[in-house]
This record gives sequence, structure tokens and C-alpha cells, in this order.
Amino acid sequence: MGAQTVDVLWEMPALALALGYLLGSIPFGLILTRFAGAGDLRAIGSGNIGATNVLRTGRKGLAVATLLLDALKGAAAVWIGQELAPGGDLLGGAGAFFGHCYPVWLRFRGGKGVATFGGIAFGFAWAIGLIYLAVWIGMLAATRFSSVGGLAAAATAPVTAFLFGKTQVGILFLALALIVFWKHRENLVRLRAGTEPKVGRSRG
Repeated sequence: MGAQTVDVLWEMPALALALGYLLGSIPFGLILTRFAGAGDLRAIGSGNIGATNVLRTGRKGLAVATLLLDALKGAAAVWIGQELAPGGDLLGGAGAFFGHCYPVWLRFRGGKGVATFGGIAFGFAWAIGLIYLAVWIGMLAATRFSSVGGLAAAATAPVTAFLFGKTQVGILFLALALIVFWKHRENLVRLRAGTEPKVGRSRG
């Protein structure tokens, strides 16, 4: 195997990971709220850059746009990575998730990854993505806690991937789910204490 071939074997997967990270690190919630004149999202509510906190600005349209764009960047990273190299979809998805949760532009203080995780799930298989979405919406509707919906969807994702026979995807999703739970550790404390705000109510 020539040196040039070895370089390509390393370069294309690395490119998939890097592009995934760059896509994931685009803080759509922050950008949209600033352009809409809603101020710095990091100074509102929980300070998070995700759709739930955008909703606290009172701009429902911006919240929906943030959710869709955060999901789209996850799916796009998987699709682009898939075209670049074998296993590039896994690397692209992982990169997008870490980019969203730990964007270098925001001193590694990003979102909690639920919407981007959902987009990644859709990127690998529509069925997995639809189950993720159904669990997310179902638990949100049942409890009115955004965190419960997101955590339930994240916990379900690796199980669904394994059931569909996608072992590598399932392993990736298990890692992502653990990070989602870590990012929600304060929510879990509030849920246990009964102080977690419900969707539509002020965080207090």
C-alpha cells in the first residue's frame, strides 16, 4: 500500500469528522434570536442555545426553526460523511453532535444535543428517526417537561438501532445518549426536587 493511499484512508474520515463538527457547531438558536432582535439567548432563561430556551423568548416560530435547523445539521453531517468514506456517516454524526454540544466558537458551551441527535437518527434511517421523534413528542405531551421528552428519546435511540440490526450505530447512539444525560444533569436534579419548569411556563 502506497503512502498516498494511506494518506487518503486517513484524510477522508478525518474530513467527515471535521465537517460534521463544523456543521454541528453552528449555533442556530443564537443566530436566529440575534437577527430577530430577541437579544443574546445565553442571557435568557437557562442560557442554553437550543429550541426550548428559544421558546422562552416568546418567539414560537424561532423555536421551531431552531429545532429543525439543529436536526438538519445532524442529518446532513451523516449524509455528507457517508459520501466521503466508509464509516464516514458515523464520524460525521459524532462530529455534528459534539459540535453542537461543545462548539469552539462559544467556548465549548453549546446545547444539550436532543434535536441534533434526532437529526442524526433520521440520517441513518427514517424509521429510527421517526421512533425517536414519536418518543420525544409523546413524552413531552404526556409530561410537559422538555427534558423528559429529550431524555426518553435519547435513551430509546440506541435500543432502536440495535433492534434494527445496526450495531455500530447503536454503539454510537449509546455514547451520545450518555452525553445527553450528562448535559441534562441539572434537569434531573430539578425533576427529582419537583422544580423543573414545564413547557410554556417561566423557568423562574
